This record gives sequence, structure tokens and C-alpha cells, in this order.
Amino acid sequence: MTTTNSLASLEDKIAFINGQCGENDDFSMRPFHVFGRHPAVLFCFSNMVDPSMLNKDILKAVMYLPPHLANEDIPPERLEHVLVNDVLYYSLARLEKKPAKWIDGLIRGQSVLVVEGVKDAIVLETRHIEKRGIEQPATEQVIRGPREGFIEPLGTNLSLIRYRLQSPDLRINMMEIGRRTQSSVAVCYIEGLTNPDLVAEVKKRLSNIDTDIILDTGYLEQFIEDNHISPFPQVQNTERPDKVVANLAEGRVAILVDGSPLALIVPTVFSQFYQTVEDYTERFLLMSAVRMARLVALMFSLVFPSLYVAIISFNPELIPTEFAVAVAGGRAGVPFPAVVEVLIMEISMEVLREATIRLPQQVGGALSIVGVLVIGQAAVAAGFASPITVVIIALTTIGSFATPAYNAALALRLLRFPLIFMAGIFGLYGVMIGLILIANHLLSLKSFGIPYLSPLVPGIFQGLKDLLIRGPLWWMNKRPGLLQTLDSERQNPKMVTPPRKTSKDILDPNKSMDEKER
Repeated sequence: MTTTNSLASLEDKIAFINGQCGENDDFSMRPFHVFGRHPAVLFCFSNMVDPSMLNKDILKAVMYLPPHLANEDIPPERLEHVLVNDVLYYSLARLEKKPAKWIDGLIRGQSVLVVEGVKDAIVLETRHIEKRGIEQPATEQVIRGPREGFIEPLGTNLSLIRYRLQSPDLRINMMEIGRRTQSSVAVCYIEGLTNPDLVAEVKKRLSNIDTDIILDTGYLEQFIEDNHISPFPQVQNTERPDKVVANLAEGRVAILVDGSPLALIVPTVFSQFYQTVEDYTERFLLMSAVRMARLVALMFSLVFPSLYVAIISFNPELIPTEFAVAVAGGRAGVPFPAVVEVLIMEISMEVLREATIRLPQQVGGALSIVGVLVIGQAAVAAGFASPITVVIIALTTIGSFATPAYNAALALRLLRFPLIFMAGIFGLYGVMIGLILIANHLLSLKSFGIPYLSPLVPGIFQGLKDLLIRGPLWWMNKRPGLLQTLDSERQNPKMVTPPRKTSKDILDPNKSMDEKER
């Protein structure tokens, strides 16, 4: 391994850096003289740095001797101290002894300054990469709430979190993962609130990852989740800084990767996947009703096709006679049994959905509407499918769209197919067996030690206030007990709740002025 002692001269340092990076056409080497008499070289990758910053703040500063040092004779042993402390009026500069760190800095967009007579190199933070603006999240639509979403640069994402969580207790620990990409990974939590054992476990799982590339948080998610073969996601992802801050305030840990606009939140339970930010920014009565509607849509997206197959094929007596006659009339010209018909329509819908996602945005919307109308009508007219089947598949698809989390909706879409097969073979018994197996699997899942169906199983009263309904904010005065936080109090227990009890009818028209003054 190359050490600083073996690179004593300027020529040795130049040869070492050129040997590592010199074969790249975008690699820049700028020789000059510090104060007009000390040979020096500035190295950088030209497409990753801000040229105006290099010219005005660095090169110009070190080429000319400052006026307050004009009459001093600066020996080589003092040159290092003078450059860093008296000449460079650039805050993000540091001395670095290890040559390997010079190369790491260069490939990350930093500049490296080596000077004859100075043992260490000066590493300067000059990274400047074009990035898109902060926009509304594409995967999480906002009705009432902030319109800010994460973007790719890690520094910008961390600033968005600090902007919303202006607390000195916020901790951001950095690590590098990926032998080739050396991706910067940030672990965020609140000191004095988050359980230290949880933080230690997250860092342990991340440090055990030994792979060559990490390009997105999705890579990390697959390495750190508890059950790798489960269709259900055990790590939540989000593009919203306010959602990350809300989860940090509950005692969870957030993980961000440089280059990814999605943050990971751990630990995760199933109830988080049908909750939205609007649940807490709107009044609790309205959003409780909306949340229940979401749960109904979630169940529709899972069991509706299999129930239809089971009833039509095995138990038509369970539906009203008039409706059964109408369904039988609609299926009169269909040559397939119900299970095959539903599977064909489901597969066609999945293919159409995938095609809509992959097409350009300008074309995708038109294809989704026209495709469903044209293909569905043509299938019914050709006797390929019955009208009731098209309605069932349409309701199922709408139900899957109503699930806020894409990865959770994807799991339910996948589980529909084995349920349809079991319904076609065993009828309602098959559906019940399938649901029991799914429930048993959910009960066996854990996310960083927390049961996946918490707070329902095991029953935690404080968490039940925010499970099926969204209770009033003054009800939820403690943090979720399942996270075992160091500080469980969310609100001041002495606060009188609801707040309406602490106020007076100041502008009540039925009271006289004398009564109001008293």
C-alpha cells in the first residue's frame, strides 16, 4: 500500500495520482506556483467541479501572497499551515495524509492540491453536479401538505430533513457501501428518542453488506429486510421529507443513499402501507372514513376475483336468483370456465398496466383509458369474456390503485393469482385456506424484531388508536409502544384536551358586553 512517506517529492505525488486517474480524458491537472515560487499542481475531474469556484476561490487565493504576509519569509515547513489557515478562505478544505483518500476525493468530485515541500495534500470540496429541482413527489400525490420531494443528491435530501426537523438531537451518521461505487449512505435518527439497540442493529446490517455496487435504496432494502422471500415489504420507502421527519419523531430510523430520491424507514409494520400524510393534516372524522374506504379497496384488490370464481363455479346459490340468472345469461356464450376467464382478464390487465407504466408519459394516459374501454368492450362483444367478469376485474384494479404504497399493492396483486387458482379448485374452502395461509405468513413476519401486524397482534392499546381509524391528535399523546422509545411522551400530559375546553366563546352574540367583560 502506498504511504505518504513514499511520496515525499512533488514528482512522486504527481506520478501516483496520474497512475490512478490520468488515463481519463476528463481528468485535469493544473500546474502553477504558490505565491509565485513554490511549484504546485491542482488535480480534479473537470466535469464534476465548479470551474468558477476553482478559479476565484482557490487558484487566485494561493497564487498571490496575501498583503498581511507580504513582508514575511515563509519557510517550507510553515507553508502547509499558512495555506490552510491564512490563505485559503474556503471553508471546505482539509489536509489529508493518506494517498488512497486523495483518489477517493477525486472520484467524488473533490479537488486535490499538492505543493512542493508540503507533506500532505489539501483536499477541497468543489463538487458541482447538475441536478433537477425540488418538485412534488411523483409516486406520492399530495392533497394537503408540503409539495417537496427528495431528489438525487444526498446533501440536498439531508438539508430538507434538517429544515423540517430543526433539533440538535437529530443525528446523521455516514458510511460508504459498495466496493466500486462507494456510495454514501446516511443513517438518520433522533438521539435520546430512538432506541439505541435499533440504531445499532441498523448499522450492523448495513455494515455487513459487501457488494460491488449500490445504486439505489432498493439495493439496501433487499439486503437488510428480515424475510427475503416474502411478497410483503418489510421496509417502507418514501420520497417525502415530511413523512421521514414524522417517522423519525416516532422513534424510527431513516436510511438515505446518495443518488437515490427515495428514503427507507425502519422498522415497518403493515398498517403503515395504507396510511397517508393527509390522514393527519385533515380532521380525524373525515380521514377515518377515508381510511376505512382504503381498507375496503385493499380487500377488494385481494379477494374479489377469487370470491367471484368460487361463487360462480361452486356456490351460485349464495347470490340472489335474479342476479344469478343475469350472470348465467352473460356467460352463456363464453367458452371458458370462470377460473380461466378471470385469469386471462387478470393477466391482460397486468400486461396493460405494465405497458402503461413503461410508455412515455404523453402516450401512457391515453393508452390506459382507450385500452381498457376498447379491449374490454371487444372481449365482451366477441364472447371472450362476460360483462360481469369485466366489472369484477375493473373493481379489483381500482382497489389496487387505492392502496397508497406501490410495493404493498404489488404484493396483493401477486397474491391474487394463487387465490384464484385455489378458488377454481376448491371453491370457497380454497379461498379461506388461502386467506388463512396469508394471515399465518403475516403473523410470522417481523421487521427488525417488531411483529408485522403490530399493533393489532400483539394488541397495543396506544397503537390501536391509529390502526383502523385515525383518532384525534390529542388522543395519541404517547409514541407507539412497539418501538420501545426512550421518550414515550408525545404531548404534554398536563395539556387540557381537547383544546376546545380551554377556550371561551369570545364573540358569542347571545352574551352582552357586560357579561364578556366580566
